[in-house]
Amino acid sequence: MRIARFTTGEDPRYALVEGEPGSEQLVVITGDPIYTPVQPTGERIALTDGVRLLAPVIPRSKIIGVGRNYADHAAELGNELPVAPLLFLKPNTSVIGPDDPIVLPDWTEEVDHEAELAVVIGKVTKNVSPAHALDQVFGYTVANDVTARDAQRADPQWTRAKGFDSSCPLGPWIVAGLDVDDLTVTSRVNGRPHQSGRTSQLIFDVPYLISYISEVFTLLPGDVILTGTPAGVGPIVDRDVVEVEVEDIGVLRNPVLRRH
Repeated sequence: MRIARFTTGEDPRYALVEGEPGSEQLVVITGDPIYTPVQPTGERIALTDGVRLLAPVIPRSKIIGVGRNYADHAAELGNELPVAPLLFLKPNTSVIGPDDPIVLPDWTEEVDHEAELAVVIGKVTKNVSPAHALDQVFGYTVANDVTARDAQRADPQWTRAKGFDSSCPLGPWIVAGLDVDDLTVTSRVNGRPHQSGRTSQLIFDVPYLISYISEVFTLLPGDVILTGTPAGVGPIVDRDVVEVEVEDIGVLRNPVLRRH
């Protein structure tokens, strides 16, 4: 089941996404499906009919990132493998949706893309075991953990490097009931391949991450976990177009803009 958040110029609404790529239909539903049962209204809209897809979720509480969760990515940046998940937070003001611009701050000259599988939490979750962690998941989406790499090197903490406005593109929709044990995670800049990895290569898998994080924070419905990025991260600059893709979910596309 694919669930999109969209607008046709009015207040955001939610819909089930049906159909093949290029011919998708939105089956409009009532309310927010994270909080209310999925009930179609009877309205159907072609995805091309003046529809703007929005970030499929705006976390009410938090976005939790996981650093260095692919061995090859840790190695490419010259870092040791973590002995436990390396956590950081991104504010919900960092979230943008498909085709929204990633706006490069004027205080950084080195911004990288990072393609990631994102987990959307569906239930209040505290101290859950790995065996029961997936029961707490609403679904999965695609994320780009945009990072000001020069600020990351300069600052003792990663808040500025990873939390600036537009640094967390999410989309194009949420897929519920997906097996994420071995999915391809890729990125492209201006059509050129950059990253390619598989979720089977995660150092800490999705159930373990949810369990570990729930020991630190109470996870709330709508919270998002970014599970880490494979090797191949690289710079994005003004006028680039970056695409990140997770197999069986879709492609998240964003232009890059530096305001002058």
